[in-house]
Amino acid sequence: MAKDSSFDIVSEVDMQEMDNAVNQSSKEIGQRYDFKGSKAAIVLDGDSLKLSAEDDYKLGAMLDILRGKMVKRNVPLKCLDEGKVEPASGGTVRQTVKIQKGISKEKGKDVVSAIKDLKLKVQAQIMDDQVRVTGAKKDDLQAVIQKLKDKDFGIELQFINFRS
Repeated sequence: MAKDSSFDIVSEVDMQEMDNAVNQSSKEIGQRYDFKGSKAAIVLDGDSLKLSAEDDYKLGAMLDILRGKMVKRNVPLKCLDEGKVEPASGGTVRQTVKIQKGISKEKGKDVVSAIKDLKLKVQAQIMDDQVRVTGAKKDDLQAVIQKLKDKDFGIELQFINFRS
């Protein structure tokens, strides 16, 4: 009997690259003319970002700058879970943006059901914050990867640990 092959589906964020994107964004905000003299700031705090600015316009501009830096550093934009804009002291506004890591149980169930809908001879199981897919044929596993890349689950998926 053929030995089973497997791979893992994960959703990871390189926090070093995220830190670099935040630092570059902060530097650009400090140098831009429309931010001169403002109290705009982006702070990376663990698995979340804290943004503060004078108004909604500057907050949106800061997010656009951050997204641009993230794209240049290959950090997935889907990892950002933007909270609501809240008023802060001194007439300023702030926003907390969570950085999503891992695949939640609900998203994992969506991924597993999408794999089952393919009607291939593979098994998918949720393991903590990742999904493991096993099957006898490598072609079936590659077909699963291709079909999952075409679908949008609202999170960035990476395929790692391909073993045969």
